[in-house]
Amino acid sequence: MIRTQIQLTPKQAEEIKVIAAERRQSMAEVIRESIDAMIESKKRPDRAERLRRALSFAGKFSAQVTDVSVRHDDYLSEDFAK
Repeated sequence: MIRTQIQLTPKQAEEIKVIAAERRQSMAEVIRESIDAMIESKKRPDRAERLRRALSFAGKFSAQVTDVSVRHDDYLSEDFAK
C-alpha cells in the first residue's frame, strides 16, 4: 500500500467515523472502499464491447413512419414543441 495524506472536512471525518464504527472497519478501509467504488463507476466498456452493445439494438425497433432518415429534424422539432 502507498501511504498518503488527505484533508477532510469535520463533517466528512465524522461521517466516516460513524460508517467505520458501524462496519467495524478502519476509517482508511472505508475511504479505500469508497475510492474503489468511484473508480469502478467511471469504467467504460472497451470499444469492442460498445460496438457489440450498439449492434445488439439494430433491427429491434420499428416505427409507423418510413421517412425518419430524411425528416428526422422535423420530427425532433415537433416532439420538442409539445
